[in-house]
Amino acid sequence: MPDSTNTDAPSRNATRGRYRFREYHVTTVPDPLALPGHEAVCVTGEEHNCGAASGTLHTPDELTRWIAAHCAQTGHELFEQTTRILLRAEPGAWQ
Repeated sequence: MPDSTNTDAPSRNATRGRYRFREYHVTTVPDPLALPGHEAVCVTGEEHNCGAASGTLHTPDELTRWIAAHCAQTGHELFEQTTRILLRAEPGAWQ
């Protein structure tokens, strides 16, 4: 049923259009000039997580030392680890 309040509006056509999208391929390569970042957050706790964070460290050994020190001070044993690296996008071709 057409909308009687807006008689100047164009009517909708029931036909469907077909759209084709091309894909853009990108390759990601780790940036050789950037240091990776390692971070740990203590998630030990019953009511809530401890939340102590190591901050960004640049080697896995530094992160292990921070975890060991926190564990020795608090007895906490459960951590969430995040590793970050910078990636460089190298554009590919349209397909």
